Amino acid sequence: MWLLILEALAALALLVFAVWWTMFAGRRRGERRSDDEPPDADRR
Repeated sequence: MWLLILEALAALALLVFAVWWTMFAGRRRGERRSDDEPPDADRR
């Protein structure tokens, strides 16, 4: 029984990590750019 709970917790942790990783992938300092900021010159 404990093995099933441990496996379920590991799968949940992996899911949370994957969502967290993709949510902030490619963002500078992890923050979204606001609409009133000018776009970076190097991003085209």
